[in-house]
Amino acid sequence: MSLDPVILAEQLIDCESVTPATGAVFDCLQGMLEPLGFAIHRFVAGEAPDGPVENMFAIRRGPEGSRHFAFAGHLDVVPPGEGWTTGPFKAERRGELLYGRGAVDMKGSIAAMVAAAAEVPAEAGTLSFIITGDEEGPARYGTVPLIELIREMKTEPDLCLVGEPTSVHRLGDMVKIGRRGSVNMWITCKGAQGHVAYPHLADNPIPRLIALLADLDALVLDEGTEWFQPSNLEITDLEVGNKATNVIPAEARARISIRFNDRQTGAGLVAMVEDVARRHKGEVRAVISGESFITLPGDYSTLIAEAVKAETGLDPELSTSGGTSDARFLRSLCPVVEFGLCNATMHKKDEAVALEDLSVLQRIYRRITLSALRA
Repeated sequence: MSLDPVILAEQLIDCESVTPATGAVFDCLQGMLEPLGFAIHRFVAGEAPDGPVENMFAIRRGPEGSRHFAFAGHLDVVPPGEGWTTGPFKAERRGELLYGRGAVDMKGSIAAMVAAAAEVPAEAGTLSFIITGDEEGPARYGTVPLIELIREMKTEPDLCLVGEPTSVHRLGDMVKIGRRGSVNMWITCKGAQGHVAYPHLADNPIPRLIALLADLDALVLDEGTEWFQPSNLEITDLEVGNKATNVIPAEARARISIRFNDRQTGAGLVAMVEDVARRHKGEVRAVISGESFITLPGDYSTLIAEAVKAETGLDPELSTSGGTSDARFLRSLCPVVEFGLCNATMHKKDEAVALEDLSVLQRIYRRITLSALRA
């Protein structure tokens, strides 16, 4: 069976699915996969404010003992914002481009995956789709519950490909073989409120917070590794909220974000910041979004690079740059690599994908799938 990835992408884009996504967009994908022989497992997880979130695990089983290759991705999108030339949830072809929210991040990639799956015979092996509705949000009720379901079903894949938009200048110029970890921390210094004319009767927390942040800002976490850039700590918010000119405030707050490589761990960085905070009588609340991971260059990355070169002529760069993705969770199942469309317009107004790129990506995904199932 042959499917047009452009038409599939249009159908997905037309389903409004701002994170957390449920409903129509999953109905749409199910309608694409069921005729291809996939068994569909859908469920909703979580409650407000981070849910409910819909998830889908679709699997087409191959011969007994055959290899299992998984596509992974998300159907939710970021809010479109204002200023679009046309409606963000009404796909429109203009010239050589297809416009719409999710065109590259990542409904276009999912469309290419489906079109590729249609051309992979069932006897080649087991093929599955791991699809969530909250990658763009807190990611609490998406891929993690999906992994639990996959383990309960004893259907862990041998290899997984995430369709995030990894290409930079041209389709095929970059493959992500890892990602840095991420941790956010909220720091509070408490004092005692008082009149500015009587500082001895108050305790101003602002100087302590400033000193605390200066100590953190002066830290050099590491110099990077062979595959990762240096870890970086950034101060992302500073708040007192004191509207009175003659009052020493009782509390001062700040937020920091650390993106870290495989020389660090989330827990280790939290402990380090807590130690600095204690010296300044500060308190820390931390949320570790994910640990760093890497799928070291080897057979899997070579397989993907060969498929990319066969269709584009490019030798893709193997990279760990960029933000986090659901690959940080999926790596607990099996080796995982990310490859997808050009990311220049993701999260921007008038997000768009080249029509030709969707067709080329379909062919790349087909090559990858057949090679992975033969490996």
